[in-house]
Amino acid sequence: MNRNRALIALVVAIVIAVIASRFVYRQIQKASAVKPLPVTHVVVASRPLALGTPLTAQDLALITWPKDTPLAGSFSRIQDCIGRSVITPLSKNEPILEGKLAPKEAGVGLPAAIPVGMRAVSVRVDDVVGVSGFAMPGTMVDVMATGTPEGGSDSLTRTIIQDVRVLAAGQTVEQDKQGKPHTVGVVTLLLTPKQADQLTMASTDNRIHLALRNTIDTKLIKKPAPVFKSALLLGGAEPHVTGGGHRRPAPRRNKVRPAKPAGPAPYVVEVIKGNKKTDQSFSGQ
Repeated sequence: MNRNRALIALVVAIVIAVIASRFVYRQIQKASAVKPLPVTHVVVASRPLALGTPLTAQDLALITWPKDTPLAGSFSRIQDCIGRSVITPLSKNEPILEGKLAPKEAGVGLPAAIPVGMRAVSVRVDDVVGVSGFAMPGTMVDVMATGTPEGGSDSLTRTIIQDVRVLAAGQTVEQDKQGKPHTVGVVTLLLTPKQADQLTMASTDNRIHLALRNTIDTKLIKKPAPVFKSALLLGGAEPHVTGGGHRRPAPRRNKVRPAKPAGPAPYVVEVIKGNKKTDQSFSGQ
């Protein structure tokens, strides 16, 4: 009796094992039947690249990229990028995009990094004008001019250009990674043609200063008002318009108090008391 029970239990165990093994085998077949996702290749930077760098084969590498998620403006062949210059700094493994490269006929170096329709203008600076060496490539600045208008007698300072990018500091076109200041003699700014004319004219007879600003601060002041030297010395007196059309503070005038009118002359009365005679004066009021 016990022997029959043991035999039945063995048969049941064998049947369960067969069923389980067939289930596992089918799951493995299904898993192996799943097709891999289609991929393509994308060209990336193999090392950090500075602004204006002409690309070589050593600067580039290929990585796999999901084919179903195309990257607009990317390249799949390294040879399509060789010889073109980057117009923005690139990090390692950053995809190379059409919008980050200068046109093929633009050449190499800094000129290739100047967008079409823009101009690069250099300004001679010292440690003060160059914001103590912090006006580095990629930073944003305002340009201020200090001088005396023609026909005027009062010097003034005015912001003539706002929120423009520093393209190069000296011959450096890449910002210091630690943010350390560097003293340079010339700063190159990226300007529109009109701004280039304004800066060139202002730097001829005036002193130029740069004001460093936050790169995310893009707010512009409409028609910035000039600051006159005499206004500062007079404690911010209200300006007025001179004959030349320039505004300057009106000079202070001392108030003159009118003189009091003279009263009538006093009169004298002769007073006789007994044998004594005296003169007494009385006011005419």
